[in-house]
Amino acid sequence: MTQRGALDAPLRFGANYTPSKDWMHSWLDLDLDDVRRDFAALAELGLDHVRVFPLWTVLQPNRTLIRAKAVDDVRAVVDIAGEFGLDASIDVIQGHLSSFDFVPSWLYTWHDKNMFTDDKALQGQVALVEGLGKALRDAPNFLGLTLGNETNQFSAHTHPSPWPVTQDEAGAWISTLLSAAESSAPGLPHVHSEYDAVWYMDGHGFTPAHASRLGAMTTIHSWIFNGTAQRYGGRSVASDRHAEYLIELSRAFATDPARAVWLQEVGAPSNCLDEDEMPGFLEATVRSAARTENLWGITWWCSHDVSRDLADFPELEYSLGLIGQDGAAKPIGRRLAELIPEVRHRVAPPVRDTAIVVDVDERDVPLSRAALSPGGAVFQAWVDACAAGDDPALVTSRDAGDPAALEARGVRRLIRPDLSTSTVDPYGSVNTVVTP
Repeated sequence: MTQRGALDAPLRFGANYTPSKDWMHSWLDLDLDDVRRDFAALAELGLDHVRVFPLWTVLQPNRTLIRAKAVDDVRAVVDIAGEFGLDASIDVIQGHLSSFDFVPSWLYTWHDKNMFTDDKALQGQVALVEGLGKALRDAPNFLGLTLGNETNQFSAHTHPSPWPVTQDEAGAWISTLLSAAESSAPGLPHVHSEYDAVWYMDGHGFTPAHASRLGAMTTIHSWIFNGTAQRYGGRSVASDRHAEYLIELSRAFATDPARAVWLQEVGAPSNCLDEDEMPGFLEATVRSAARTENLWGITWWCSHDVSRDLADFPELEYSLGLIGQDGAAKPIGRRLAELIPEVRHRVAPPVRDTAIVVDVDERDVPLSRAALSPGGAVFQAWVDACAAGDDPALVTSRDAGDPAALEARGVRRLIRPDLSTSTVDPYGSVNTVVTP
């Protein structure tokens, strides 16, 4: 059995698995030899785990039909990962991937149901979570379930057909599905994931408290095309340490000081970086994230480039892989392989005795999530502190007024950004960029 999660274990390194042949559409007619070839290439890089994305539409085409063959295919992929010494984390509600939505027909148009709040829709999702959990729970290399990939984007006002949720409704959806995961596959680190609207978009139903308190670990998805690279530059301090910023921001909202954090998704987008900048960006990102406290691991997006034979992807999606379409490791993949033996060994985190204050309301929702976003007052205070040579922490205004909480974090000095100086527009999702 491979190590599942102790924080005194070596740092984990993996990849989000994008099949080299037919991308996620390969789930329609899975070829296990293709999977073996892909996983062999990832193991050669020194990776120890993969995050896998079976499509919701393939698993559950009808609310009361969970296809046994599709579930068997997921188990087969987990078992093949084990053949190469790879642990496997499985996402369930898929959901949204690389600008495409995979939503079963029983949830939209004539059958439109809010996936987060409709009772029947929720029952269907619980059944799917339970079905996968039961099928995978005895696999020795199964890392647990992620509820879905950035499912909060379906509730964002920027989605073309949003299913809005309140803070309570979002929390109930997460808690209900996490409970189903635990009941069907007990004792494993089941988690949920959001894209950065959870931190940056005012009025968004999914909140930093949800991200930092529900589930076995906090998952971080860090992308510099969210305005960071556009405002500060692709190889700026802000971009190189963006993942670290989100990790530290999540710690401000965690009620468990020992809560593990998983940098579950981070990549080097070609709309922000030249090809020769990508290996350096990867190294800077990995090194800065590896210095954070309680980091479980880093899972790069993604394993393989999307084939140019497939149409209509945003341009950046064709070049995000560690491995090219020829099956060979790209420079960015080789750089990660070189780093892993060194960075896998944990080092003492830096002293973070200066903390930037995030003003929150009575429910720990930031008064201005725009202030946390690239260019906002809190974000800028982080960038300025880093540029000055500090390693800043972040704390909520609630903890800033609690001497015991500050003492527990080792905070000696507070920086209180003036929210009135934030000149950024309200944050809008740019995680999906589609050119007609």
